[in-house]
Amino acid sequence: MNATNANSASLTTLVEELRRGEETWAALPLGARRELLAALSEATQKHAQEWVDVACSIKQLPPGSQLAGEEWISGPYALLTSVGALASTLGALDAGHSPLDGFRISKAPGDRVAIRVLPHNVFDRLLLNGFRTEVWSKPGVTAQQMKTAAGLGQRTPKKTGGVGVVLGAGNIFSIAPLDTLYELFAHNRVVLLKLNPITDPLQPVLEKVFARFIELGLVRIITGGVDVGSAAVAHPGIGHVHITGSVKSHDVIVFGPGDEGQARKARGEVLLDKPITSELGGVSPTIVVPGDWSKRDLAYQAEHIATQKLHNNGYNCIASQVLVLSDDWPQKEAFLAALRKAFSNAPARPAYYPGSNDRCTAAVDLHPGIARRTADGSRVLLEEVPASGDIAFDEEYFAPVLTITSLPGQGQEFLSRAVTFANEQLEGTLGANVVAHPKTIRALGADFTRAIGDLRYGTVAVNAWTGVGYLTPMATWGAFPGHTLQDAQSGIGIVHNGLLLDGTERSVVHGPFSPFPRSLFNGQFTLSPRPPWFVTNRTAAVTGRLLTAFAGRPSWAKLPAVFASALRG
Repeated sequence: MNATNANSASLTTLVEELRRGEETWAALPLGARRELLAALSEATQKHAQEWVDVACSIKQLPPGSQLAGEEWISGPYALLTSVGALASTLGALDAGHSPLDGFRISKAPGDRVAIRVLPHNVFDRLLLNGFRTEVWSKPGVTAQQMKTAAGLGQRTPKKTGGVGVVLGAGNIFSIAPLDTLYELFAHNRVVLLKLNPITDPLQPVLEKVFARFIELGLVRIITGGVDVGSAAVAHPGIGHVHITGSVKSHDVIVFGPGDEGQARKARGEVLLDKPITSELGGVSPTIVVPGDWSKRDLAYQAEHIATQKLHNNGYNCIASQVLVLSDDWPQKEAFLAALRKAFSNAPARPAYYPGSNDRCTAAVDLHPGIARRTADGSRVLLEEVPASGDIAFDEEYFAPVLTITSLPGQGQEFLSRAVTFANEQLEGTLGANVVAHPKTIRALGADFTRAIGDLRYGTVAVNAWTGVGYLTPMATWGAFPGHTLQDAQSGIGIVHNGLLLDGTERSVVHGPFSPFPRSLFNGQFTLSPRPPWFVTNRTAAVTGRLLTAFAGRPSWAKLPAVFASALRG
């Protein structure tokens, strides 16, 4: 099907087909829905190479580039692992169990409970050794309540949620299909997926991946410009809207465009006549807690933070934008030297996302004297930005621009100041990163855990990038709860959430401070080498392809090749 530049008549036809598909969806038992997921998995594996080839073409990556690993891991790999998680959840429900049966549940700060979703099986423990992810409940929600509610719409599969439109993202190419699956399985809502124009070349691949869903009238995929998206949102047969994009796009949908829309927003006068959920990015911080680091620690964490910014050239809703350092850290200047080197030496890549170069230029123009262009001039470091009232704290650059600011203090004093700064001065609540030496974490003890609980972000990562939370299929992904249509910040609602949990507040990721074997000398008995999502990983493309094949059909026989490639990276 090709519905490019769909007019109102063709939109009506598509919505009518989806309404009939909703009846089909209501009649499908959980076993049949699992079979659909199995078909989607098979199709994704079959067309994974085509997917990555198209993605690299869109992003102007040359054949053989190690950066193709980003497209494997954030594309078909992410979809396959999520499909597997959903299939397991449906299997548990079909057998009369809670999807949470067998998961470790413990207490978290602030009268919350924490569900360990990674590692969950032996393959997790081997492939992501040293990483763990928990989903935390909202305060006051009990473990029993979480168990009882797990499954969301699949607890009552015959009660469907109508027809929804998903407005896909243009940066990470698993976002649109993952959002589509979440609408189907969390909310029992059939989906009209409107692709971002950047991703239009992926339409044929996604139609092959979702072929069985399309045959049954459960999904329709369209392309086109703003006019098509606006018509889809406004169509009377559409009952719900989900968008991954910018807060500006969200506000245009909810309040209308231009000055009139801004006036409506100021009055709280909503133009949209249907509910909307969203993931809208924001200004993400990385807090570096001072400690006694070796030269290799400084270099590795500099690469880590360069990755947090330069993965996908900075065109990530979760890209780190503000690096928070301690003015009183004796190693601050040594770390900045390592960061400048890592930022400059990361592999060169084209600025494929519209407006990127203009946003870099604007960042330089607005920060005279402290802006530093690096590499070929396409990346920008804003150094020693005062810790209040800067535009870099208010607007997501969506470009390879990293802001560096400093606060006084060390230890708990610094960490408390940094948490307050992130919560109160930075726009958005999607994700925050914290980097700290294991000895520092042990010295801070319960104060460190409380600080993690105090961060008001939908994903918090300790010695890992919050992108790992995106890649954890059973974790939740989205803004910290509580935003409104008038102040959406990083959005309203969550996605991914392979266990289909209710009452969640955030996901918390932990990773190793150092790669194997140096991790052993820091008191962390982990075996993970440099992760394949690092922009400096030399074998990322091969490892990404092998991980994708493993995610489709896990087996012991595939592990040696994955490990060998990962260790060479």
